[in-house]
Amino acid sequence: MSTGVTAGTADFFVCDFLAVSPKHDLASMEHPLFSLSTRPDRRILSYAHNGHEITVTPSVKGRATIFDADILIFCISQLMAALNAGRPVARTLTLTAHDLLRATGRETSGDSYRRLREAFERLAGTRITTNITTGPKDDLIETTTGFGLIESWEIVRRTRAGRMVSVSVTLSEWLYRAVLSKSVLTLNRDYFSLRKPLERRIYELARKHCGRQPEWRASVEVLLKKSGSASPRRVFRAMLREIIRADTIPDYQLVEEPGDIISFTPRHAVIDAADAPLLAPETLEEARRTMPGYDVYALVAEWQGFWADTGRKPLRNPDRAFLGWLARR
Repeated sequence: MSTGVTAGTADFFVCDFLAVSPKHDLASMEHPLFSLSTRPDRRILSYAHNGHEITVTPSVKGRATIFDADILIFCISQLMAALNAGRPVARTLTLTAHDLLRATGRETSGDSYRRLREAFERLAGTRITTNITTGPKDDLIETTTGFGLIESWEIVRRTRAGRMVSVSVTLSEWLYRAVLSKSVLTLNRDYFSLRKPLERRIYELARKHCGRQPEWRASVEVLLKKSGSASPRRVFRAMLREIIRADTIPDYQLVEEPGDIISFTPRHAVIDAADAPLLAPETLEEARRTMPGYDVYALVAEWQGFWADTGRKPLRNPDRAFLGWLARR
């Protein structure tokens, strides 16, 4: 990844896509900020749950969709990779449109660039009013704020045919504070292959709420509310049943239980931090050199999952085992 720069020396951060681990902010994963509709959604969403309140107001272009959020995921992922590597970052990012399309599993056709521009317009036009705060926990004062999902964007460079090459985007202060406080979670790369909006939303909820627990259970009513779906409950339940039958959600298995309850169980063993093999700081530095641009902590978590799934055998030399796995990966 290219070195970013802080606002103290300049006001932009240059993205350099090297297959960094995809990450999403916790607030967006827990609360329904994005539309699940595949058509322009101009409805105002009002949501309240456990003291959290959100109003999402779309522009004439419609509300930002869950697929538009891929842009934010790309930006968050780049910033987190830089932070984890000890590099400076800034709220305004310059990114290559081709890299963004590749990273989020999209084609690089002319139509894809057109849709990307439309996504930027929806993100900038969608307004959020909320009392949900981001940033360090000791710095949180409950306030109600309004902002766009992104503050601004502009095409920095075009091809002769007019196709965007390089784009500058300024994240909202609200989202940037979430990144600086590392209030993010790593996503499975298969997330981008999920083509149904509800599949993506259900994965986000499972990833946020199940976490390291052996199971998370939620009622269909709660899932309907937290998903932001506009479907009636019976239709929503039928869509959930189809997802359960197709078994398409990465990392989690869904089961319908009596009482209109859905249970979520991780497909891989949950590893207690005290049981996981410990690695030396020098090993993590070697991993960074071996896999430049990758989130080394996500790689360690992936390796620990592999170790757990293969029987949790005692390791004489965990550092050597990890580096060997990394070389084969």
